[in-house]
Amino acid sequence: AAGSYYYVYGYDGTNVADAKATDNYATYGVLYNWTAAMDGEASSTTNPSGIQGVCPAGWHLPSDAEWTELTDYLGGRSVAGGKLKETGTTHWASPNYEATNETGFTALPGGNRVDNGAFYSIGNYGLWWSATEYGTDNAWNRDLYYSNYDVSSYGGNKELGFSVRCVRD
Repeated sequence: AAGSYYYVYGYDGTNVADAKATDNYATYGVLYNWTAAMDGEASSTTNPSGIQGVCPAGWHLPSDAEWTELTDYLGGRSVAGGKLKETGTTHWASPNYEATNETGFTALPGGNRVDNGAFYSIGNYGLWWSATEYGTDNAWNRDLYYSNYDVSSYGGNKELGFSVRCVRD
């Protein structure tokens, strides 16, 4: 879709093969602006979202309501992050507080790309888009951080580069 941008953390070139050859691509994948994550589809507040976006056939980009259902099921936002994060400090900064990965989600801290082109927080933060807008310029996302075990919810600017997590239909 027009206005779609894809990034590999720390790679500033334009050669796709070179970007895919990086360690960050192999470990963390791609960071997407919201337009790219949605692949031209409109915002959804339903559960399930019905938005395939960049997800493969048979999968969809979760809505804010789906993220909320997940965190509620795991005991609430104040404890769900630890249950979603990969254990240890191979990828997460120390102390990777309360990371149990008991869900098998294995969330990784892929960091983000900000609107001035800089990359931030790999190893510290994992940020994932939802399929739900938050006003004209923002969309809901979920954040996990190495030094706590909660799941934060923000209305991030759609131009930022975040990860996506696809859900099987």
